[in-house]
Amino acid sequence: MSIVIASRRYATALLSAAEEGNFLDQIVEELKLISDVLHNSRDLVHILRSPVVKGDKKIHILEEIFKGHVGDKMFLFLRLVAQKKRAGLLPEIIDEFQILIDEKRGVINVDVTSAVELSDEQTNDLVSRLVAFTGKKVRLKLFINEAFIAGISVKIGDTIFDGTVSHQLHKLRQALVSQNA
Repeated sequence: MSIVIASRRYATALLSAAEEGNFLDQIVEELKLISDVLHNSRDLVHILRSPVVKGDKKIHILEEIFKGHVGDKMFLFLRLVAQKKRAGLLPEIIDEFQILIDEKRGVINVDVTSAVELSDEQTNDLVSRLVAFTGKKVRLKLFINEAFIAGISVKIGDTIFDGTVSHQLHKLRQALVSQNA
């Protein structure tokens, strides 16, 4: 079974259980904490992915790290994942869970790359336009790429809207080269 399929199944099961039990907000917060810990500890991720480390040991490690920080329901989920030999997928499960919760809440992730840092007014205007365009709440990530010369590139899912000067110059060059050929 592929990593994405397995991760999506566990994330879907967790989301469903959290909704039915009315503890979704608690799970969301606890997953943020777990995600931060995993993101900041490569050693922990390597241990969770290691086939040499037994499931019981992984359960013990997770309990030691998160004891007092997450509730019983999350411990039950972590134990289940470790017992099913899927502890190494925990980062992917959390990512899939975030995708599912974003879909449920109508949130989209948008990456915006600009040649220079955008002012607060420009950022707010861009967010307003993106909300109007997509009809969803927008979670914006801003990046700077000075090679763009000017303009911005907006990535929503797999779609890229490229309004950069470097892109326009590249298109112009292609048009000129194709005319001379």
